[in-house]
Amino acid sequence: MKNTVLHKANTRGHANHGWLNAYHSFSFASWYNPERVQFGVLRVLNDDTVAAGMGFGTHPHDNMEIITIPLEGDLAHKDSMGNAATIKTGDVQVMSAGTGIQHSEFNPNADQQTKLFQIWLFPKYRNVEPRYQQITLDVTKQKNDFAQILSPNANDEGVWIHQDAWFHLADFDKDFSKTYPLKKAGNGMYVFVILGTITVDGQELETRDGLGITDFETLDIKASTDAKFLLMEIPMEQ
Repeated sequence: MKNTVLHKANTRGHANHGWLNAYHSFSFASWYNPERVQFGVLRVLNDDTVAAGMGFGTHPHDNMEIITIPLEGDLAHKDSMGNAATIKTGDVQVMSAGTGIQHSEFNPNADQQTKLFQIWLFPKYRNVEPRYQQITLDVTKQKNDFAQILSPNANDEGVWIHQDAWFHLADFDKDFSKTYPLKKAGNGMYVFVILGTITVDGQELETRDGLGITDFETLDIKASTDAKFLLMEIPMEQ
């Protein structure tokens, strides 16, 4: 019997700092909701808009898998491992913070905002050697399909992390439907709608809604409108 938890877009935490307009699906910074601390190993799902020329100063992380998905514009990255790169819309970036890293992120454009998802997962192993990876996705693979963008396997499609997690991006036409089979028994799924309306096993989800699902083997997903969404299959225990 499937179990679900619905997080409507308007129930998220919100902080507008001027240079940063952030929505939090899970407790973050000054927003704390005891019922919204995490879903399995998914600890943070931030929906951020960074103003032109602004960004996050150098700050530390450790023992966290950090995934960044730009939705609009660019994000310049520098870190204590010596990486300096710009991730663009259509890219995905991952950092395994492990024993500890410091990094900064900013919008390098003077005339355009940057929109992004930043996602934190607890790792399977603690104190690993920090690592950085970014790739450019083939967005055509997302059309009416589940395009894998992250897995535990370095030889598999997408980036890889130290966790038994699989992420997929999808871009469905109206009325298209497809079934997602669970990759690993016992995992859960967090579905997040980027744009449009979908139904997941009959549960309607609109733009920026999230749905956590456990105790399932397959999920039937249908687009009620043209829709883009992110599937995050993750372990439910750290």
